[in-house]
Parts: sequence; structure tokens; C-alpha cells
Amino acid sequence: MTRPAFYALESGGWRDYITLLHPPYTAWHLSYVAIGATLAPEFEGRRLVAALAAFFLAMGVGAHALDELTDRPLQTRIPNGVLVTLAAVSIGGAVAIGIAASLAWTLWLLPFVAVGAFLVVAYNLELFGGLFHTYFWFGFAWGAFPLLTGYLVTAEELSVEALLAALFALLTSFVQRTLSTPVRDVRRRVTNVTGTVSLTDGTREEITPETLMGAPETALRLLAAAMVSLAAALLVLRF
Repeated sequence: MTRPAFYALESGGWRDYITLLHPPYTAWHLSYVAIGATLAPEFEGRRLVAALAAFFLAMGVGAHALDELTDRPLQTRIPNGVLVTLAAVSIGGAVAIGIAASLAWTLWLLPFVAVGAFLVVAYNLELFGGLFHTYFWFGFAWGAFPLLTGYLVTAEELSVEALLAALFALLTSFVQRTLSTPVRDVRRRVTNVTGTVSLTDGTREEITPETLMGAPETALRLLAAAMVSLAAALLVLRF
């Protein structure tokens, strides 16, 4: 049986909770937070830790719990009640961290906390007829927004370089969505693949699910590793 994602573990028990975190993608998008924070003129590690904790809870746990609750894309056996609890506690915890950070450092964070809380629910539950569950909103909510928040929590203001970096995060998130969408379809919706590819030397190669998934998934793995590496390099530079 084809796994629902290349990082999905065998269904059941504790493995479902690891799979729920979408580890490579969560690390990828948390890297945007770190990149944003390291671009700020004055870098403060504790502020970055707070931002990472909030985004891990909201995005790594809460968003994915809501997504799994909607239509079980990862095919886990986690009970609905547990998913609801995970989402409520994690998103609530993220909001609490955001409010505390706003009161401690800059009130400009409060609108970001409100927008983040709204987007994580609206996107993953496909509210308003899926208005926010689109290509653009994925790139913004999972790319540009984490980077801008990481910068703001450290610099207490936004700048041209922050906006340019947010564009980088937006575009690379678009790349992720472009590569992952057809792969998800093959893994989760396609039941059979038939056909051949005819080469110029006269040979033929059979088309298989692996043919369709191989290159995009390799690119996704490499991009996730590259984004984490970039964030790590910037953190080493600032520390």
C-alpha cells in the first residue's frame, strides 16, 4: 500500500503523531521564522525561541491536526476528539505566547497574532467555501507570514529587506505547493497507473507511480534540507 506521504510512518500508535507533524515541512516553514529573525539588525535568541515555539504549536501541531480532522489525508488512527484537543491546546498556546511577546516587546505583534490564529483555522478547515485554502494563501500563511513575524518579533518593525525576504519565502512556498500537489494526488487518489514512454533509441519504459513521484519528491526533500541549512547558517552567523 502506498504511504500517504514520503515521510509518513506505518499507521498506528505513536507513529501517527510523528507523521501528523509533517516533519520535513514543519522544519522547512520554521526555517522561515529563523531566517526572518536573523535578518533583523539586532538579533535576540530568546525572541526567536518564543517565535519558533508559537509557530511550532500553531503550524506544526494545530494546523496539521485540523487538516487531519478534515479529511484524514495522512490516514492516521488518531481519534477525532484527540485531534480537536491537540488543535485547541496548541493554537491556544501559540496565541498565548504571541500575546505575551506583544506585551513584552512590541504591540505591533498583536495584529500578527490575530491574523495567524485566523489563517491557521480558516486555511485548514477550508472556511468560507475554501476562500483561504488557495495557492496564494498557502504561500503567504506558510511562507511570507512566518518570515515577517520572525523579523518583527526581533526588530519590532518591518523593513524593505524583510519584505524582500518575505517574497523569497512566498515564492519558495509556491514551489513547494507546485511540486507537492501532484505527488499527493498520486499517493492518495490514484489507484492505477498505466502507459509507457517511448525514447528516441526505440526503447520503452513503463510509467509507474514512482515515475510520477520520483523527481518531485526528491526536489521536495532537497528543498526542505536546503531551507533548514540556510536558516542554520544564518543562526551560526548571528550567534
